[in-house]
Amino acid sequence: MMPSVGDKAPDFKEKDQDGNWVSLSDFKGEKLILYFYPRDATPTCTTQACHLRDNYEYLMSKGYKVVGVSVDDEKSHRKFIAKHNLPFPLLADTEKRMVNDYGVWGEKKMYGKTFMGIFRTTFVIDEEGVIQEVITKVKSKEHVSQILKSDQSEA
Repeated sequence: MMPSVGDKAPDFKEKDQDGNWVSLSDFKGEKLILYFYPRDATPTCTTQACHLRDNYEYLMSKGYKVVGVSVDDEKSHRKFIAKHNLPFPLLADTEKRMVNDYGVWGEKKMYGKTFMGIFRTTFVIDEEGVIQEVITKVKSKEHVSQILKSDQSEA
C-alpha cells in the first residue's frame, strides 16, 4: 500500500550507482525528492531525469535533495547518469524492497500486454522524514512545477 501525505516515509537502505549505501536517515534535516521511475534510458524516464537535472540548482536553492529509484542495476544507472550528466544519485532497488515498501510496484498494462512494473511516483519528504506530497500523475516535462506548486512561476 502506498504511503500517504502525513505518513512517516518508509525507511530504506539501498546502493547507489557507485555501490554506496544510501538510507533515508542520510537526509535527516533536509528535504528530499524521492522519485520512482520505470527504467533507465527510456524516453519518458530520460525526459523526467533531464528535467530534474536542468532544474537541479534551483531545487537545491530551495533546500531539496533529489534521489531517483528504479529496479535497474548499478551498471545501468552509471551509464544513464554518464550519458545525461545527472547530478543526483540513482538507487538500484534490484531486490524490489523500496518499490514494495512505497507501494509503487504492481501490475501495469501497455500495448495490450500486462506486466509488473513501477508506477512513476514522486514523494516529497520533509526534514523529519514525513511525506509532504505524493505525485502519482507525473508530467515529465513539468515535474519541478508539480513538486514546487507554490513556486510554479519560478520553476
